[in-house]
Amino acid sequence: MKKIIKISTILAGIIISSNAVASNTPKTLNIGILGGESATQQIGDNMCVKNFLDKELNVDTKLRNSSDYAGVIQGQLGGTIDLVLNGSASAFASVYTQDPNAVQLVAIPQDDTDNSKGYYSVVVVKSDSPYKTLKDLKGKAFGFADPDSTSGYLVPQYQFSKMFGGNMDNKFNNTFSSVTFSGGHEQDLVGVLNGQFDGAVTWSSLVGDRSKGYTSGEFTEFVSAGHPDLMKKIRVIWKSDLIPNGPITIRKNLPEDFKKKVIAALHKLDKEDHPCMEKALGGQLHLANTSLKDYQAIINLRKTLNDNNRS
Repeated sequence: MKKIIKISTILAGIIISSNAVASNTPKTLNIGILGGESATQQIGDNMCVKNFLDKELNVDTKLRNSSDYAGVIQGQLGGTIDLVLNGSASAFASVYTQDPNAVQLVAIPQDDTDNSKGYYSVVVVKSDSPYKTLKDLKGKAFGFADPDSTSGYLVPQYQFSKMFGGNMDNKFNNTFSSVTFSGGHEQDLVGVLNGQFDGAVTWSSLVGDRSKGYTSGEFTEFVSAGHPDLMKKIRVIWKSDLIPNGPITIRKNLPEDFKKKVIAALHKLDKEDHPCMEKALGGQLHLANTSLKDYQAIINLRKTLNDNNRS
């Protein structure tokens, strides 16, 4: 009888423990999608990820598209965004400088073609324009993307300040007639094509087939969205130093076992359905290991910008 009671007690403990673990496992997974692109296309590009994670993790994956980068940043800081796939180095740096324990790095996208882990901020103009260099844009209208974008603002504004002096507020010592935020990379590109901007910044790997918009970046996405002649209509006249690809990040205070399952599921998806991962990452990219070292320069640059804005 004592043995029976002891076994029953052990079994009861196992059941209680199992129920506790089950109740601690999230039923919903919120994926944050940075704004600045067509919301319909962004949601569509991530539907295969949702379907895979729903089945693999037995969760209801929610795709949380924001109108700008700030919405996702605030969601990560507030704990309402669990996962970001197609991230921004500057957005991550913004989160990290405010709360280093808000998210943890999962992976960095790596180019399928040359295994590079970075891309470039590029200034684009219309191919039939007379502009060949940045100096040719003196007195012209210029567009940035989003204040939390790495290639769409953080890096080019820093390098423009070094080249021309000043900052965005004084149009870099009045180098440009106007400097405005368009709202995103797609808007920058459309703004150039429509004549709203004489020049604007966006991002590109600058690797691979140029006619197809290279392997990743806004050109790639624009071409794949039904604009096959894009590269005939534009010209790149400036590029930045190499920028680390935006990281995949996960909410740090998620239950540890669940976090491990999510990360394992992402790597499984990358191997078993790579075209799906490519759509979500915005190019011919796969997941690679990363660390804070990859983003320290961007974090430092973000801190400098924050300090300058406060002064």
